Amino acid sequence: MKTCLFRRYLWLAAVILAACACNRPSPQIPTQRKGSSAPQPDSAHLALLELNQRLALAADEQLRLLVQTRDEQYALYDANTWMTVLDKGDEESGSPQENEEWLIAMRIYDTEGQLLTDCEKTYRIGKKELPEGVEKNISALHHHSRARLYVPWYAAYGLTGTDRIAPYENLIIEIELK
Repeated sequence: MKTCLFRRYLWLAAVILAACACNRPSPQIPTQRKGSSAPQPDSAHLALLELNQRLALAADEQLRLLVQTRDEQYALYDANTWMTVLDKGDEESGSPQENEEWLIAMRIYDTEGQLLTDCEKTYRIGKKELPEGVEKNISALHHHSRARLYVPWYAAYGLTGTDRIAPYENLIIEIELK
């Protein structure tokens, strides 16, 4: 009697399992047809992209106007970062290369000139340990060089910021390679 009941439950479980397996959709094979396009972003996504582009253009313009009022000569470098070299340092020495560790002192100010953070530590170049505006332009410097960079928010700490730096904050970063 027990084995007969056990077989019925086993048979019922097999039927339920088979029924559940049949309801799963089969995986789709990607089409290789020409002319097929990726899904289009929704309107909220497009609006956010447009807003960020407008904010980035405004940041670029603000920094361009700021460097025009300064006495030093600034040049526009990668990541829309304006830079002036304050002290050329030891031009005989090498410049920072990817995967090298360098002791770098950084003073970060907002565009009003208020000191936000001051630190000196070893950074590995090319590992995204530095803000993008610094990382992309540091190879123009040498040992004991000092430079001032005007970095837009999107090449600094972006839309998240840090505990001391607000989101969307354009920055003035003074660096010294030690």
